[in-house]
Amino acid sequence: MAFDFKKEYREFYMPKDKPQLIEVPPMNYIAVRGQGDPNAENGEYKKAIEVLYAVAYTLKMSYKTDRRIDGFFEYVVPPLEGFWQSGNGDTFDYADKSQLRWISVIRLPDFITEEDFRWAVGTASAKKKLDCSTAEFLTVNEGVCVQMMHVGSYDDEPATVAAMDSFIAENGYVNDIGGDRLHHEIYLSDPRKTSPEKWKTVIRHPIRKG
Repeated sequence: MAFDFKKEYREFYMPKDKPQLIEVPPMNYIAVRGQGDPNAENGEYKKAIEVLYAVAYTLKMSYKTDRRIDGFFEYVVPPLEGFWQSGNGDTFDYADKSQLRWISVIRLPDFITEEDFRWAVGTASAKKKLDCSTAEFLTVNEGVCVQMMHVGSYDDEPATVAAMDSFIAENGYVNDIGGDRLHHEIYLSDPRKTSPEKWKTVIRHPIRKG
């Protein structure tokens, strides 16, 4: 059976619907950076997602090619994730999506090296006839965070974030969003197949002791 990150690392992908503390180790990702409303037709975000999945599935299916990746085992492609930032600062502003800056990512298994990644970008570009050069190999070390499962529309996330903020204050922490520590979302539902009130999204914020 293929290795499934969501099942094997439930602490990172299946939190409860109430805030909890977690320490997140360094993880490697396929990443594409961009700016603008993620809902815009033919916008940067939709193009970024296409690139991410092209590279992700090229790596997943590499065992059926001449490429031999040391330590490879079959796995389920992890869920889409995003690091988000408002164009006017380090805070996350839900009001003006046109000014959002984002890094869309898909987690990589630890056995994938940067050399393997470069092979996948070139192979996906050639086979899919898609320019995947915007993809980068990104390592993120989030450290201590608070996270919570949000159920519902993305536009309803402020209520969940408010609950997280209260939890943070009550436990002697403060938000540490800024620089390379960003508002983080992990998407567990396919919006094309699930109604908005049932969407499941992990929301994670970096924190530090107050």
